[in-house]
Amino acid sequence: MSIIDTDYIKEALSKATQVDNKENNSAEFIDKHKFVSRIKVKKPHIGVEFSSSSIIAGAHKIYDTIVEYIDEREADAQVFKCGSVMLTSSDVIISVQMPGKCRLFFESVKPYDVNLILDAVLNNFVPETNLLGQYIVSDLEPWFGVPSLSEHEFFKGQQRELIDKAGFIDPESITEYVAEGGYASFLRTISFSRPEDVYRVIMESGLRGRGGGGYPTYKKWKAIAETDAPVKYLICNADESDPGAFMDRALIENNPHSLLEGIAITAYANNINNVIIYIRNAYSLAVERLQKAINDAYSNGVFGFDIFYSGYNINVQMVLGAGAYVCGEETALIQSVTGNRAMPQVRPPFPVTNGYNGAPTLVHNCETLANVALIIDKGVDWYRGISPEKASTGTKLFSVCGDSVYTGVVEVPFGTVLQDMVTNILGGMSEEGKLKAVQLGGPAGGILDPDSKKIMLDYEDLRYLNGDLGSGGITLLSEDVCLIDLVKYHMSFIKSESCGKCIPCREGSRQIYRVLSEITRKPDRDDKQSTLERFKGIIQLENLAKVMQSTSLCGLGKTAATPVLSTLKWFRKEYEEHIFERSCPSGTCVGLRTYVIDIDMCTGCGACLKRCKYKAIIGSPKLPYYIVEDRCVGCGACFNVCKFSAVKVK
Repeated sequence: MSIIDTDYIKEALSKATQVDNKENNSAEFIDKHKFVSRIKVKKPHIGVEFSSSSIIAGAHKIYDTIVEYIDEREADAQVFKCGSVMLTSSDVIISVQMPGKCRLFFESVKPYDVNLILDAVLNNFVPETNLLGQYIVSDLEPWFGVPSLSEHEFFKGQQRELIDKAGFIDPESITEYVAEGGYASFLRTISFSRPEDVYRVIMESGLRGRGGGGYPTYKKWKAIAETDAPVKYLICNADESDPGAFMDRALIENNPHSLLEGIAITAYANNINNVIIYIRNAYSLAVERLQKAINDAYSNGVFGFDIFYSGYNINVQMVLGAGAYVCGEETALIQSVTGNRAMPQVRPPFPVTNGYNGAPTLVHNCETLANVALIIDKGVDWYRGISPEKASTGTKLFSVCGDSVYTGVVEVPFGTVLQDMVTNILGGMSEEGKLKAVQLGGPAGGILDPDSKKIMLDYEDLRYLNGDLGSGGITLLSEDVCLIDLVKYHMSFIKSESCGKCIPCREGSRQIYRVLSEITRKPDRDDKQSTLERFKGIIQLENLAKVMQSTSLCGLGKTAATPVLSTLKWFRKEYEEHIFERSCPSGTCVGLRTYVIDIDMCTGCGACLKRCKYKAIIGSPKLPYYIVEDRCVGCGACFNVCKFSAVKVK
């Protein structure tokens, strides 16, 4: 639990609202700021990153081991919990800040590494074991021969704006956030700017919603401003239901106050006093840290009544959801917030005119709101200058998983070429695997061929390629992945997550899943009717996907078939191999596997013959057996029963 320096917070926030900030440059205040933000320390500070991924990797055990180390040696050092630098493939990461020296970072730390690392660093020696790099600060002495963290392959190609503090401050400390300039933009906004001034800044910035559709933010703001209602609501969608996407969760876990500041500025700009943050209950660490951040904001006068004598009031509360993919749709989310079943509603009316409790409601996701605070802090010209001229403005967070060397949360400008990200930031494919495909946007996103052209990470470019940026999940797929099996998995997910309200989504997802299930297994040899139905389904697969895309009620149904359409466009050959050759090139589809018996290893025990229900194995006892391929349905019973490894997968 972090200690709140209330006096420092009051002093820092008071200076932020002063027109003449010359007092901020006083030597005493600057020196205090450096100690609060850990730029200066009087004794060694040892940070252990705590995030969902690092906890799974053993962060608690690392923390306890460091505490034991300090107690046993009676070392004059302090251990603290910090956020993650979001390089999840290197969890657990710890940092050591020595007095007067730059902070050192160590990766993939295990309990048995702790003694070696601390014995060395506390004696002013840098071990090569687990060394990730050092964070260079101008006021501190760098370690000789230690590479800068900013030069590491994973960080070098990024432009970290939203997550630049992640891993360097305690996410549970409002004091450290304020020391880094936090809440200053919000307080200056409510003190010196009118709501229409903020609206104009956001419009000129070109900010687009980061929830998946890329809808211009100012258009939502304009629509809600035109409503004449005494009560309005702002809902922050922090549910993030896409499998493989964890940007919002990482943002909340590692810097919750940056989200709250963006929420506060957005609420003020739209004359909103009531804010609801909707987040799934399963995100236990994010929920805990966000609730503490809200409480601390209230305790220090950042939220509440008549904030800093500005006359502006804001009430922020958190609502926990059970977790449903359909809650990515605004009207379904609002239904869930009110306690009803999450089901999309017919639009119009839109939430900006008739939303929560029938009042105008503005819905944004976490990344969009965090960008608002960033734009107000650094200005329109800076923000528009981040990305190439024809691309969307600003940066985008991507959660990257799959078969690359590095995985985690990456922040790059819009317009970045995907292949450049894979090569220069993610370190290429692991274990010399070749990149076969890239999935963007979760289960309702496109699966694209990376060699088709230079894919730019931007809304329009991906739509042209029959893909979708979605909320920002990226999965890199190597050649040993069966894309048909992957699409089938996603359709199974969509089928189970569909609310069932409209027929195209409910029945279309079931039918596509059935067709994909049929082509990933061998048809029954004697069932001619089943074979005929199978081919009919395959012929209609693309038409069925397009019907879902054009007639479904909400965005879930409209994008659900995107993986099907994109793979049919870029990987049709793989469909043909499954359908006509009845083979899976990667060997993933068990139902299409072809088994053979190695005659040199077969002892003729007959175990496989007894287990085969389809009479596909012939031979004589004590002599090698054979599998008749035309009769084999690929059930794998012979493979499982053979004790001599004589049955092979062809």
